[in-house]
Amino acid sequence: MHRRPSLDEYFMSIARVVASRSTCLRQNVGAVIVRDKRILSTGYNGAPMGLPHCFDIGCLRKELNIPSGERHELCRAVHAEQNAIIQAAYHGVSIKDATLYTTHQPCIMCAKMIINAGIKKVVYGKDYADNRGLEFLKEAGIEIVYFPMEED
Repeated sequence: MHRRPSLDEYFMSIARVVASRSTCLRQNVGAVIVRDKRILSTGYNGAPMGLPHCFDIGCLRKELNIPSGERHELCRAVHAEQNAIIQAAYHGVSIKDATLYTTHQPCIMCAKMIINAGIKKVVYGKDYADNRGLEFLKEAGIEIVYFPMEED
């Protein structure tokens, strides 16, 4: 008998497919913003529109051996969560009271954007080296769900 996936399984699996478009050399991250069981926006981590991709020109953070969770400003990529929020704004789609599904725990920069975008719930699949993002989300009263993902 066919087992129907839960909504969390369904949207997290879509986030994983979105992550496959990532152009980052270090981590492939995908995000999906959903409200009322409908996808509003997606995003993956990669260079801003029109700029060379990291896999084409290299990664400064990788070259300098900077650990995950540190020196975000050196990264040329826009994070998946940021891209999903930006795409919604770019296309005039309200994401107020939505749920964000992301393959990785949001960093502190993404957490700030999630809070100000009015997102009410975050479901993430993999832990991140820095927990300050989660602390911000909790402080803002955003529901957080850890939904462990199987490794590829």
